[in-house]
Amino acid sequence: MQLTLKVWRQDNPNDPGRFETYQATDVKDEMSFLEMLDAVNENLIEAGREPIVFDSDCREGICGTCGLMINGQAHGPQKGTTTCQLHMRKFHDGETVTIEPWRAAAFPVVKDLMVDRSAFDAIIQSGGFISADTGAPRDANEILVPKPAADTAMDAAACIGCGACVAACPNGAGQLFTSAKLAHLNLLPQGQAERFKRTEDMVETMELFFGSCTNYGECQEACPKEIPIDFIAMMNRDYLKSKLANRRLSGQKH
Repeated sequence: MQLTLKVWRQDNPNDPGRFETYQATDVKDEMSFLEMLDAVNENLIEAGREPIVFDSDCREGICGTCGLMINGQAHGPQKGTTTCQLHMRKFHDGETVTIEPWRAAAFPVVKDLMVDRSAFDAIIQSGGFISADTGAPRDANEILVPKPAADTAMDAAACIGCGACVAACPNGAGQLFTSAKLAHLNLLPQGQAERFKRTEDMVETMELFFGSCTNYGECQEACPKEIPIDFIAMMNRDYLKSKLANRRLSGQKH
């Protein structure tokens, strides 16, 4: 199979960037999309040209670094799939494939297809953890967790922080990521002590970087782990409760 690739090239964050065209030859159906890019880069290096810069790590769909816009779709045409899990059998011989980085103000381009997702790190640093001293590790069965809460928390914890939700959102909103990170802590007994402070801190940090959610629903369609927007409703409810709870606590201190 042979493909024509239109790839976004950008030397640095201040460079305006441009599309360049490359030929991907001898592409096998069983190749992943990243393996195809690796082959293209090998040819570029052999020709003395600069390879295409893109992020990747685990190549197993769990690290979230491989996100690309492929023909205008986050992670490409296959739903519930990361870029590294997308196989070339989803494309046709002779097809033209357009490859771009995430397009979001909160994710500035570092170089070519690599973007800076440190805005997500800032949200996690503001409250995406449990700081209460829980002592030595305990047997899992000692902590009683209702099965619905455990199942829903596990669904939220599936978020890999790839940023597809932001890239797909017309507003560049980060609500799906933030709400998933909140839910997987707020639903468990260990997360209750800091629930309201965590919610307020993470939501308000999110608002420094990302746009507002207006329920387009594109985020859940683009999410490779198919995380639903129900978590956004849970986050909004907890945020309202957190403002009331934290205000009462502030009044008591005075």
